[in-house]
Amino acid sequence: MRTFALPSIQYKTMDLHMLNIVLFGPPGSGKGTQAAKLVEKYGLKHLSTGDMLRAEKASGSELGNRVAAIMATGMLVSDEIVNEIVQSQLKAHAGSVPGFIFDGYPRTVEQAHTLDGYLQEIGTSATATLFLDVPQEELVKRLLQRAVELGRADDTVEVIEARVIEYNTKTLPVATIYRAQGKLHMVDGMGSVSEIFSRLVAVVDQSLIKG
Repeated sequence: MRTFALPSIQYKTMDLHMLNIVLFGPPGSGKGTQAAKLVEKYGLKHLSTGDMLRAEKASGSELGNRVAAIMATGMLVSDEIVNEIVQSQLKAHAGSVPGFIFDGYPRTVEQAHTLDGYLQEIGTSATATLFLDVPQEELVKRLLQRAVELGRADDTVEVIEARVIEYNTKTLPVATIYRAQGKLHMVDGMGSVSEIFSRLVAVVDQSLIKG
């Protein structure tokens, strides 16, 4: 397994039994909705890739200026910069929150290894990875409906299916890492928001008991 060198940074020591959730699932699986509910229930710090990039950009920091310059060109922000932002957030909130929920991160195997390293640096680890399992046909249906509601005419069936394929190719392999750690939990992502949330809570509470 490939290892990644991590910069030496002084962190406030955390409790090894913190609740750290990786919320995982394809586009249209409802991660954002469920993440907000989990944050409210457990008091976690929500680390969403999109939110973190926007916040860093708005901060006017040196890193934020780099992010703004890249986003202005229409290019994707690199893994290195995303990792740096996650690391800065962990450092900023270390010891002041009961845990973190990672939404939209890690997106690649390299990011997953890097996150494990960052969490080890602050004396903790991922508690559970919650995988929202939704059939591809349902994902396409949800994303098409969302495109209509948001007026995104360019989100066609072909474009949406391509996004799902890209997810299956680049992001789905991340699940194998957490499965090998015994932390991957498949959760049925079909049903009402409250039904899905109840399933997620049951898994989280059981993980806390085992921890």
